[in-house]
Amino acid sequence: MKLIIALMFFIVVMPKIVWAYLDPGSGSYLLQMILGVVLGGVYFFRNSFKILKDKIASFVKKIFKK
Repeated sequence: MKLIIALMFFIVVMPKIVWAYLDPGSGSYLLQMILGVVLGGVYFFRNSFKILKDKIASFVKKIFKK
């Protein structure tokens, strides 16, 4: 219910016509931000998976060593 009221408020308050300008550098900046987020996420999850895999491998080695 609160979400509907908030949406209705923004629809009423927002201007109907927006005169916006995007300079040519904005597209490359946006692309650079998107690539940074994607590649950062890939690096984070790859390293997290590697650390988890190494810990599981060392745990399994400890179990079967006995």
